[in-house]
Amino acid sequence: MVINQVTLVGRLTKEPTLRYTMEGRAVLNVTIALNRTFKNAQGEYDADFVLCTLWGKTAENTSKFCKKGSLIGITGRIQTRNYENQDGKRVYVTEVLAESVKFMDKKPTEEKAF
Repeated sequence: MVINQVTLVGRLTKEPTLRYTMEGRAVLNVTIALNRTFKNAQGEYDADFVLCTLWGKTAENTSKFCKKGSLIGITGRIQTRNYENQDGKRVYVTEVLAESVKFMDKKPTEEKAF
């Protein structure tokens, strides 16, 4: 039996930019910052930055409702791929392919005028 599942909660590191493939399929690449639970030698918390790829409606909704700094939860699977860059060097990429995304920021409350 093989299990490849990951759940991450972190903040978007930049504004999401939605793209479409030549076939018209929505795709969104985001990086989320994940704070570590322990301090480094300088007494500070470090963060890890994880590349995530979202497809279809998940990509469209995330692009529409999230912005830089938004707190999101992603459940998906880890995938590796490689390609040859412009210099002819092999580049390896490890990413999370999102299967579901949860928007975790509190909804803004409407201010009532009195």
